[in-house]
Amino acid sequence: MKNDMKGFSLIELMIVVAIVAILAAIALPSYQSYVLKSHRTTAVNALMDLASREARYYTTNNVYTNSLVTLGYAADPTPVSDANNYYYDLSITAANATSFSLQAAPTGNQANDTCGTFTYTDLGVKGVGAGTVSDCWKQ
Repeated sequence: MKNDMKGFSLIELMIVVAIVAILAAIALPSYQSYVLKSHRTTAVNALMDLASREARYYTTNNVYTNSLVTLGYAADPTPVSDANNYYYDLSITAANATSFSLQAAPTGNQANDTCGTFTYTDLGVKGVGAGTVSDCWKQ
């Protein structure tokens, strides 16, 4: 009588599990980095929209406003989010009759991002906090 064994041995199964674990260990950080970068792009676009609203308000009123509600947003600060999570809070950090400064501050899971808070002024100056734009914010 012939003993035909079919199936996988435990060693073969463990090799497959090890290969899958190695691939996951390589792919997951890359994916997480991509997700953080896509949220930064969304925040920059939202901040540019806020800046254009400030410019339109200035055109009509000859002053800048320090209220997001005045510019048509629901809250101050206003969240930048997808359907489930908030990633950045947009706010006007300084505004007077002749200038404004806006910021997108990371919140939630995005707070793990090392890029920090993105700022934008009425002169078109982009920065991180009080510094210049780091490479991770460049589009």
